[in-house]
Amino acid sequence: MLFSSVTFLYWFFAIVLSVYFLAPMPRGSTAIRNTVLLLASLVFYAWGEPIYVLLMLAQCFSGWFFGLLIDKFRGRGSSKAALVGSLLVGFGGLIIFKYSDFFINVTNAVSGASFDLWRLALPLGISFYTFQILSYTIDLYRGGAKLQKNFFTFSTYVMLFPQLVAGPIVRYTDVAAELHHREHTLEGFSKGAFRFVIGLGKKILIANVLGELSEICRNSSDKSVLAAWLYAVAYALHIYFDFSGYSDMAIGMGHIFGFKFLENFNYPYIAKSVTEFWRRWHMSLSTWFKDYVYIPLGGNRVTPLRHIFNIMLVWFLTGFWHGAGWNFILWGVYFGVILLIEKFALGKILKKLPVIISHIYVMLIVIISWIFFDGYSLTAAAATLSQMFGAGASGFAGSEALYYLNSYKIPLILGIIGSTPIVKILAEKFRDKFSRLAVAAQPLVTAITLLLVTAYLVDGSFNPFIYFRF
Repeated sequence: MLFSSVTFLYWFFAIVLSVYFLAPMPRGSTAIRNTVLLLASLVFYAWGEPIYVLLMLAQCFSGWFFGLLIDKFRGRGSSKAALVGSLLVGFGGLIIFKYSDFFINVTNAVSGASFDLWRLALPLGISFYTFQILSYTIDLYRGGAKLQKNFFTFSTYVMLFPQLVAGPIVRYTDVAAELHHREHTLEGFSKGAFRFVIGLGKKILIANVLGELSEICRNSSDKSVLAAWLYAVAYALHIYFDFSGYSDMAIGMGHIFGFKFLENFNYPYIAKSVTEFWRRWHMSLSTWFKDYVYIPLGGNRVTPLRHIFNIMLVWFLTGFWHGAGWNFILWGVYFGVILLIEKFALGKILKKLPVIISHIYVMLIVIISWIFFDGYSLTAAAATLSQMFGAGASGFAGSEALYYLNSYKIPLILGIIGSTPIVKILAEKFRDKFSRLAVAAQPLVTAITLLLVTAYLVDGSFNPFIYFRF
């Protein structure tokens, strides 16, 4: 079930909100409301993949059970063994369901064997909820988290439907206190509803439209330079608004239910270096790999060669996390190499360059990366890149590319402006100068955006979500 669907908005979410806020909180206890959220999350997940609810429950039980063992045998070897068990079960599930066919293909190619592919369906959100469970057991082992003895409370944390299938990756320590005691205020509800609807608008009114454009240009017979760049720019904006819009919706629903999820995006397309870009893009994933892979490997407190190895391993894993394909591995390694170049050679130069030059450099690097990310084959990605820079292109601007550029110019302009903090800055200035009017305008903006989104959903059909693939 997509957040950006009539079924979710006007049936599922409406019913869950009603039941949730009608549920009592005796002496401030959140137990009953947690139960509502847990049951709602099970229904939400089972709506699309009923059989894989069992897998998710098994992973939840594994994390909870190993957590009990880690705490019980703390300070002894058995505690570390329990942590290892948690890692094996968590990553084992990922390997079986996400990477098995990739490894079988590699084995067949290297050995000449012909093992049959398993062709298992990829469970929705498995990459996200696996990382959430493992963050709990690792933090518990390190002493940074407290034991959660209640299986249902732990399951509520893992399965919380606002961030279940596509993040942001919420660590147990971020919401541990709120699982037991959280406030529900009109201000929090209003803030959450506004954030949710803005994210919904980003997803439906910008991401979907530009996703449609990128699909058209990628499959177009027009092989001009403009067609390739139109595809690349549309896809870059599409993936940003698609994923950041989903994160906005998750964070907004978190506020409504009394949770404060951390931010996941901070205008990454205004970055002046690729290093800065990755501090702004999918921040929950970047910090996860930093805290649970990079730092345990020694981070930068090692020899230069080992430091290079640590960075490249993290980015290999980051690429592989996104998908079981060579294009994702190449995408991760590509960023690893760029970050190494910045770290050891370009960093100081970039700081001295005019902002516009450094920004163009970042956008060029990032847009090229998305070609590999979206490519169904490395050959197709290479062909698109060649076309972008004139090699094999039919000309600079074909009639089809010019037609679609003119047809989609408004959403392209909105996407470019919306990927910067310009709108936010103007809104804050308006709120500072006309505070009362701003307070009155927020519900109106929410209502109008929801109305536009609903009209689009009723009339439109192009409504995918990229990160469901991962």
